[in-house]
Amino acid sequence: MSAVVHDRAGAARWVRDQRHGWEAGHRFAFAVSEVQAHATEGELVGHAVLKNVTPGASSAEVGHWTAAHARGRGVAPRALRALTDWAFTTFADGGLTRLELLHQADNTASCRVAQKCGYELSALRPAAPPAFPLEGHLHARARDL
Repeated sequence: MSAVVHDRAGAARWVRDQRHGWEAGHRFAFAVSEVQAHATEGELVGHAVLKNVTPGASSAEVGHWTAAHARGRGVAPRALRALTDWAFTTFADGGLTRLELLHQADNTASCRVAQKCGYELSALRPAAPPAFPLEGHLHARARDL
């Protein structure tokens, strides 16, 4: 469901896809915004998502991105921590005990964010083109019991 958006129509499709994920109960996407002092609305600075949620399954996947203008300000770790807490709280009764985060091995910023948020490197994933053209890192975090 990940897509590059190039125009208004693409953005509308992307938003519809996110809404459909909520309605279907398997993908929960959040816009990450920052509100400046005296502002009436927030500026979009990122996105965080819980995906592959299956009733009764013990694991799901998280993902995130940060807008270029907001990088280096702690946006991604704050969003990932909030998402992690929400996911483990919201789906605890459904058996969710593990969250996984996958990123390209050469994405050192994502690696640092994962580690800051308690997601330990648990495996290397080989490239699997075309969807995953480069080797990946799989990080995982278990729910505190």
